[in-house]
Amino acid sequence: LAVAAAMLSSSICQADDDADARPLFVEGYAGRVSYRPGEKLALHVSTTAPTFTIEIVRQGARPEVVFRRAGVPGRLSPIPENASSHGCGWPAVVEMPVPESWKSGYYHVALTASDNGGKYVHRGTRTAESSCFFIVRPARPGTTSKILLQLATNTYAAYNNWGGFSLYAYNGRGGVQGHRVSFLRPPLSQFATWEAAFATWAEAHGYALEYAANSDLEFHPEELAAYRLVLSVGHDEYWSTPMRDHLEAFIGRGGNVAFFSGNTCCWQVRSEDDGTALVSWKQRLVMDPVFPTGKHRLLSTLWSHHLVGRPENTLTGVGFLFGGFHKSHGQVMDGSGAYGVHRPDHWIFAGTGLERGGTFGGKDTIVGYECDGCEIEWRDGLPFPTGRDGTPAGFEIVATAPAKWHPDDALFYDRFPADRVGSAVVGCYTATGRDGTAGGTVVTVGSTDWSHGLAGGDAVVERITRTVLERLGR
Repeated sequence: LAVAAAMLSSSICQADDDADARPLFVEGYAGRVSYRPGEKLALHVSTTAPTFTIEIVRQGARPEVVFRRAGVPGRLSPIPENASSHGCGWPAVVEMPVPESWKSGYYHVALTASDNGGKYVHRGTRTAESSCFFIVRPARPGTTSKILLQLATNTYAAYNNWGGFSLYAYNGRGGVQGHRVSFLRPPLSQFATWEAAFATWAEAHGYALEYAANSDLEFHPEELAAYRLVLSVGHDEYWSTPMRDHLEAFIGRGGNVAFFSGNTCCWQVRSEDDGTALVSWKQRLVMDPVFPTGKHRLLSTLWSHHLVGRPENTLTGVGFLFGGFHKSHGQVMDGSGAYGVHRPDHWIFAGTGLERGGTFGGKDTIVGYECDGCEIEWRDGLPFPTGRDGTPAGFEIVATAPAKWHPDDALFYDRFPADRVGSAVVGCYTATGRDGTAGGTVVTVGSTDWSHGLAGGDAVVERITRTVLERLGR
């Protein structure tokens, strides 16, 4: 009996201890990736805290707190097994119209909670914090700027493994790769990694920008008509067919695009459930339900795969097929991170003072991580695109840097060698419009890391960026 009593007492104490040791956390997500003023913003939050605090900040050259509310009642909600692919389904804890005074931009939502520990044990102040985000599009597109920065929100979602799975195996539970990801779960924002430096620099130097999500190119293409220039910055890797169709139509009508990005438009995705989820079977393309239908152009795999037959080059001028890694993934690890100049008289280099054979950007490693290029032939010491990979006629290569595939890339591009050597390519072309007249101008820098030069104050990178914005965005 004494032993039983001791065990019972120990069990009761353990139960108390367990209750007092309850973990403290707060997590949430916005009900949509982007909103226009007047539309109802919904924040869905699950927490173990009785109350928590919400603070919303517009990110830019000067971060601006636009909303703060403390003492928001907390609620703990279950996590579905398929949260990664189909969302959490948590109820909204805050709903409010987006105020007209909120400027277009990227809005960071900070969620914080605190308590004083347990009632009997584990006492001590504890805090928990996490974040989510949403984008505010302009109420009247084009009124504050003719330049649209569309953020790579599809890429954010593709890498997000919250709930256990992403579109990658390396960060998936048990090393399993998912084929569908939901936006309706706590996000993994990559804004700070890729676009923030560009947006901060632009606003600090007097360039107003208006903002959109990747999916807005798909679901709100009518808004493109208000702009002269659309920007892609950083790691804009995942594109749907409607996104691409609408942007190419914009170019055909005379609109300009600048890809200050790399690995751009690499994988095709399909939106599902009104844009709240993305599907891509990637290298497992034979498992895509589209595969047996014979509509291979719509396969959710590499845009440059021979079955799809629509390489990203036909849009951007370059692609990963003849690009690769620079100072990343064990490839070109001794690279300088700089571009070598081939055509210094091109308008892109106006005012830079660069000469043929010179370099720029190495101080801040603007050539890095993932790079896009094109098939090149050399004549009289100058590079020319062959066009065999889809690069448009008239594309001018003005600068290059070495890049190389990781051998595993050949598993995705099943008709190409594992030792592919390529280049990061800076260049541009003017498209042909649908009526045969000149369309818009497309500029690419062929690297994810261009904005490093803006963050580091590189005078040449800044001048080139200014020239592109001034020439194509006015």
